[in-house]
Amino acid sequence: MDAAHIRNFCIIAHIDHGKTTLSDRLLHRTGTIASRDMEDQLLDAMDLERERGITIKAHPVTMLYQARNGETYELNLIDTPGHVDFAYEVSRSLSACEGALLIVDAAQGVEAQTVANMHLAAKQNLTIIPVINKIDLPHANVPQTLQQLEDILTIESSLAIPASAKQGIGIDEILEAIVARIPPPKPTGQGSLQALAFDSFFDTYKGVVTHVRVFNGELKAGQQVKLLHSGKNVEVKEVGSFNPKPYTREKLEVGETGYFTANIKTAQEVKMGDTITDARHPAPVLPGFKEIHPMVFSGIYPINTADYEHLKASMAKLQLNDSAFVYQAETSVALGFGFRCGFLGLLHMEIVQERLRREYNMDIIATYPSVVYKVRLTEGTEKEIDNPAFLPEVTFIETISEPMVKAFVICPNENIGDMMALISEKRGNVDHTETLDANRVMLTSLVPLNEILIDFHDRIKSMTRGYGSMDYEQAGYLASDMVKLDMLVNTEPMDAFSCIVHRTKAEGRGRVLAEKLKEVIPRQQFAVKIQAAIGGKIIASETVSAFRKDVTAKCYGGDITRKRKLLEKQKEGKKRMKSIGNVHIPQEAFIEVLKA
Repeated sequence: MDAAHIRNFCIIAHIDHGKTTLSDRLLHRTGTIASRDMEDQLLDAMDLERERGITIKAHPVTMLYQARNGETYELNLIDTPGHVDFAYEVSRSLSACEGALLIVDAAQGVEAQTVANMHLAAKQNLTIIPVINKIDLPHANVPQTLQQLEDILTIESSLAIPASAKQGIGIDEILEAIVARIPPPKPTGQGSLQALAFDSFFDTYKGVVTHVRVFNGELKAGQQVKLLHSGKNVEVKEVGSFNPKPYTREKLEVGETGYFTANIKTAQEVKMGDTITDARHPAPVLPGFKEIHPMVFSGIYPINTADYEHLKASMAKLQLNDSAFVYQAETSVALGFGFRCGFLGLLHMEIVQERLRREYNMDIIATYPSVVYKVRLTEGTEKEIDNPAFLPEVTFIETISEPMVKAFVICPNENIGDMMALISEKRGNVDHTETLDANRVMLTSLVPLNEILIDFHDRIKSMTRGYGSMDYEQAGYLASDMVKLDMLVNTEPMDAFSCIVHRTKAEGRGRVLAEKLKEVIPRQQFAVKIQAAIGGKIIASETVSAFRKDVTAKCYGGDITRKRKLLEKQKEGKKRMKSIGNVHIPQEAFIEVLKA
């Protein structure tokens, strides 16, 4: 189709504002999906997405729409995730579009992620069409939401389209606005093919399937193309688009979105943001996306060590489908061979682990999540540490800096006190507060990333009865009083349980770990001491009592000294046993503690 009749757009919004329902409705209205094949969350193909009601992957789909002016247009839609942990999916999708539908829930108004996604779209110079969704709800407040569009996002309220994806209200107006307002794609003016790879997945039969957006020239089967990042020349085997299932096409022309397969067998050959060009007449590189840096690290190990190679292959395939996920091999004394993995956040970590279990049938165990610390040594050099095992001795450390994030928390007015208390409990500082409207405020604060890893988001939701929301961005490093907390079992340090914590929180953390270890370590023939230590200082201690034979059972009556003698003899034996005995901690014990 000629470029003047093509429109590329994506749907962006805060989590749970109705993106996927709207995309279902657009597919139905344009006749891409027949009524009998229609089902909810049509583009959410993963079981995990359906179960949790969230979008994890961006999904491209091509629709043909006959507008009111009688012309037929090709609409290429990408449905994107809403959660902050999948912001990289959103930024990659935006680079393949000229416009974006910004969905705002009429009942909840503008939320933290709405603001973040809006800024991402503005950075890419996309045309933004605001849609006020869920206007059919009894507690929808459309005038207030329109006011928020102007005050918070500086978008003219007259441009907004009121709609209800569930009831099918306003769908025609949205489609007409896409045709009228979003500009058609323009060729870059180069002499040959330029296509941007923005996503990929692994197919058992076809190898690597790469999602592309053609910016110049055309892509067709049998063509020799060059992947500029790896410098490899490949022959295109098949090209096509999605509706939402893949279907083959003769070629992809300027402005079209689709996929291609070639003889690409390994994940390393395709890089997200790579430019695909003609092998004989290479064109210059397109601007890709900035490299993403993981925020959270965790070790992933196979429960059965024989599965190591299978896990390695599974991770390579998963990374192809989720380029924000990174991993490298590591070994642990307790858990054997495994991988150090980097994620964008805790939900991202949870999803990756769940996908490894479900899609690749892997039995895995994950260690406690940690972040990357910058350690300045006394000799003047700086090291990055993401694993407590590699932290140098205290005598060689000048300062330890921890990563900070700028957190934007939107909450109802009545919860502002609770929010400030939560932020200060997490060692954060509130920079300033902004009043968004009559009911809500936005707190901007600087918080250590380490503190918001586990339960920060959950606690915001429970304190505000679900009305609070948060978004965050990296804010550099800050020197802090961080210490390495070691867990000793019978005076032997256990690497798997070491962690880097703030000095004020070390004692509480040490007590919790010591109590948990006491529950899971099996009793031995001698007493086992479990200690939490910072350097040489013990800050928490528990003891697993020994099995003891009743050596005084044969003494009936007689002098007390006979019993004492037998007990002393037993004590000596236990003492000797303790000095030569090893404590065997079963694998299940590690798993139990790491779960806690």
